[in-house]
Amino acid sequence: MSEKLQGRGITIRTAKAVINHAFYELGLNRIEIRCGKDNHKSKAIPKKLGFYEEGILRDGEFLNGNFHDLIVYGLLSREWQRRPTLIP
Repeated sequence: MSEKLQGRGITIRTAKAVINHAFYELGLNRIEIRCGKDNHKSKAIPKKLGFYEEGILRDGEFLNGNFHDLIVYGLLSREWQRRPTLIP
């Protein structure tokens, strides 16, 4: 994302819309987000949305000529339904 667009909550609002669609319209029970272990900006997104850190996939991604660990975040439909309505 362009630096001038960062920090405006666009990714969080978009993710909320996708999550709502997945749970309420498609009837899914579970969603996963996987982020690079060292990608701090990406890791902040599932945390803000109420996902739970579930584990690490060692060498889970090959990127730029190297393997990188991925953190797996998960969220269940019932957890999303119980969340406070005002997640920043």
